[in-house]
Amino acid sequence: MGLVVSSLNCIRLTSTNINPRQNCFTSHQHNFNTLVTNQHNLNKPAFLQIRSMHEKARCQVYPVKGHPDKVTRFQVPDEKVKWTAEWPDYQPIKFTAPFVLTAVWADLSFDNKDFKPTWNSLDGKIDRQSHEGNYSLDEQGRPLNPHGRTGLQGRGILGRWGPNHAADPVVTRWQRDEKGDKVVNALSGNPVLEFVCIERGDGGGWAIPGGMVDPGEKVSTTLKREFMEEAMDSTQASSEENAENSALVETFFSGGGTQVYKGYVDDPRNTDNSWMETVVMNFHDDSGLSVGNLKLKAGDDARNLKWMAIESNLTLYASHKEFIHKVAELLKAHW
Repeated sequence: MGLVVSSLNCIRLTSTNINPRQNCFTSHQHNFNTLVTNQHNLNKPAFLQIRSMHEKARCQVYPVKGHPDKVTRFQVPDEKVKWTAEWPDYQPIKFTAPFVLTAVWADLSFDNKDFKPTWNSLDGKIDRQSHEGNYSLDEQGRPLNPHGRTGLQGRGILGRWGPNHAADPVVTRWQRDEKGDKVVNALSGNPVLEFVCIERGDGGGWAIPGGMVDPGEKVSTTLKREFMEEAMDSTQASSEENAENSALVETFFSGGGTQVYKGYVDDPRNTDNSWMETVVMNFHDDSGLSVGNLKLKAGDDARNLKWMAIESNLTLYASHKEFIHKVAELLKAHW
């Protein structure tokens, strides 16, 4: 299996179909259509399973801003990703961003005598359970990434040891022409779907407007809160605007949505000991009238916001392209 590493890219190349200048933040132009269920992955060759589920988590340069030195991962070839693969020469770098060590929202340092977590369980208000099932611990008692080696130990820029839980709302509507009729793609014969998309303020490109689940918070609450903050700029809006917008969002989200994905996220922030997991829910406005009443505005964490047409050549943050693909399949839309 070929292995090519360049300072310009964050992925390993085994096919000419992979863009060598692909940013490690974004989903690839090709699509392996995984991240859905383990059953789907079982039908794929082992190297494709590893690559599609654990590729951005091995990007060469770790995505941390404001650090004086470039944080470069110890390179992990596909055949050494799994923890069951013997590799006595594995020497990952150790890195936890300084701001994480002092953040009130983050875990304490592992060697802090007051840090006494309960792994694979609800630890007070902090959910240390993984959607993937029970995870193992290393010789020091630290959680081990369930998808294998990443070339970096510690927490990186993530707050929690083990799973860091997020929630991502995919808000969709049909693209319509001037007459109000659905736009149908001429090649696929399927209607074109649009979703609310934000441009991340950290340089990660376009993404679903999601965020982290707060301790003790229900996922349904996170979905609404994050959409309000990132797609409606609730942190800057007046109390009257927030009250009006909150009522509209509450009504729109009250249907509960449809779960698209729940599990591990192939994210460039992942490390051997900390990783991202998410619950992705689709909230679809079939008529276009409910979403049309929402006053969308990019929040502080976003550079821009727009309704983006869904198609196969999307380039999105982390695993978001795979999530959007599943929404298109769910609603029988163009891809």
